[in-house]
Amino acid sequence: MNKTAINFNKKTILITGGAGFIGSNIAFYIQEKYPESQIIVFDCFRSGKTFENGNLQSFGHYENLIGFKGKIICGNIKNPDDLLILNNYKFDFIFHQAAISDTRIYDQEEVMRTNVNSFYWFLDKTKKDNAVLVYASSAATYGSLDSPQKIGMELPENPYGYSKYMMDQIAMDYLKSNPTMKIFGLRFFNVYGPKEAHKLKTSSMINQLCGQILNESNPRLFFESEKIFRDFIYIDDVVDANIKACHASQSGIYNVGTGKARSFKDIVDILQDLLQTNYEVEYFPNPYRGYQFHTEADISLTKKYLGYSPAYSLETGIEKYLPDLIRNFKNTDV
Repeated sequence: MNKTAINFNKKTILITGGAGFIGSNIAFYIQEKYPESQIIVFDCFRSGKTFENGNLQSFGHYENLIGFKGKIICGNIKNPDDLLILNNYKFDFIFHQAAISDTRIYDQEEVMRTNVNSFYWFLDKTKKDNAVLVYASSAATYGSLDSPQKIGMELPENPYGYSKYMMDQIAMDYLKSNPTMKIFGLRFFNVYGPKEAHKLKTSSMINQLCGQILNESNPRLFFESEKIFRDFIYIDDVVDANIKACHASQSGIYNVGTGKARSFKDIVDILQDLLQTNYEVEYFPNPYRGYQFHTEADISLTKKYLGYSPAYSLETGIEKYLPDLIRNFKNTDV
């Protein structure tokens, strides 16, 4: 792996979904570390429109970009006319985060048109500009397969997971025809941290459980939650993986997690310890089908080729996140 860090100064960078959770964190990281970079955020922003399940169609929010000094283009990745605006720029790096990311959207046509069809455009733009493409894949590609989840062993169980699986296949096929290109698909596991509050019901369990406790309510978990394990990863580690991908020599698909599974009950215990509370957990039936009961990323390839190693445990991540969680609770209009 080429370990020489990328200098983003004087570079032109596109972040799709840049008003969302992960995209906005990437934008501010680059802005702070590389003030001479040119960052373009492309996002359709929150409109109030909802899917059939009642969740918002877009979670991008202007509040996530307060203090951002780059350029903003309001557009939808499935609208060809909106994408044409991006041809006014020649990009050095493209961070493609925009997508329908709700795992409970079962409108297959809408998910595939938005996530998959638009992906071809970004691959072509990457080739035309001789850019580096880092895009968001997902642990949802693995479905309910046994842990640890490894690249090459996928079984998606919802339209979202399948769309990300197809994006990975398309990317690998594109690389076969264009072997010198730099394309990196990052399979994020359960990401949590600042700027996720606008995701509402689709935000992390850390955000939701902390809100319940701060509201002086009993934290609510599914029955047998002590047996439900996930690989929870703090946003700073996710940003770090995105940045490291930009100077990695081996294109491909990579898991981005901690490599350590933790239970939902662990989250409650950590939060209550930090908040010095002792509410009784309220248990209720799990209403979801196609539910992942155990995720744990195999990050051996990510360590080898991206030089990535997570810096935060669940304890240290939640502790760093806590001041933001408390601020969000005081401003409930998200």
